[in-house]
Amino acid sequence: MSEPEPWTVKRLLEWTTGHFKKYGSDSPRLDAEILLAKALGCKRIDLYVSFAKEPTGDERTRFRETVKRRAAGEPVAYLTGHKEFYSLSFEVTRDTLIPRPETEYLVVESLDLLTRVSSATASMGQRDDLSVCDVGTGSGAIAVTIAKNAPKCRVTAVDLSPEALDVARRNAETHGVASRVKFLISDLLAEFPETPLFDLVVSNPPYVSEAEFANLPANVRNYEPKLALVAGEDGTSVIRELAMQAVSRLREGGHLLVELSPMIAGQVAGMLQQQGWRDVRILRDQAGHDRIATVRK
Repeated sequence: MSEPEPWTVKRLLEWTTGHFKKYGSDSPRLDAEILLAKALGCKRIDLYVSFAKEPTGDERTRFRETVKRRAAGEPVAYLTGHKEFYSLSFEVTRDTLIPRPETEYLVVESLDLLTRVSSATASMGQRDDLSVCDVGTGSGAIAVTIAKNAPKCRVTAVDLSPEALDVARRNAETHGVASRVKFLISDLLAEFPETPLFDLVVSNPPYVSEAEFANLPANVRNYEPKLALVAGEDGTSVIRELAMQAVSRLREGGHLLVELSPMIAGQVAGMLQQQGWRDVRILRDQAGHDRIATVRK
């Protein structure tokens, strides 16, 4: 009788990739590699020089548990506890949304705007320590990335969830910007006095309608916090309220940048114009989808 084939790294990856394909994963091989690297406590690239290695029984048990959960639909980011955003690694939990690539475009636009405004104010002999507020910070991905890449800016990160703010604080500490990011529990900007405080308010707010939520993929609908996703019957209620609150909290000439769904872009643009904002624009992401509303006070 021949010896049973050993469960090497290579064999585990091949079997798990096929298993994830059957369960409809969009990236079965990548999912398998990330989860196996997590179980082995190594980098994903290290797997490629370890194909012949036989993981220990404990390592295979850890891997098997995450494979079960992934096959049931749980996002890989929650299984590993981390997600890359703007080339930085962020801790994520079930209390926070998983940062997405399209939100990086919101950060790019924010940093470009801050650079332009800072240069203009400095050339006139004015202050260059601009103040930014990230509303609905979640994991802190936007706030921490801005603080990391705009070292002269003062950043405030707000969220309604104390648990999410705890995650954001840890991410700020990890990336060495905790001293420049202030964290506050607030329902949008309600906890701030109605006085000009910020040069930029930026947000990736809830913008999914109740009807859309029912049709979201199960890995989003069943795992990510609904409070951070859904905004009423048409998906615009949070953006509408945030825009109304931001008017009094922005300095003259200050900007509001908001991520949105392409399906509500036209509706949001009309709403912002009715509220009296200047320079209302809808920016497209790299895929050509309407993604960001930008306005000026």
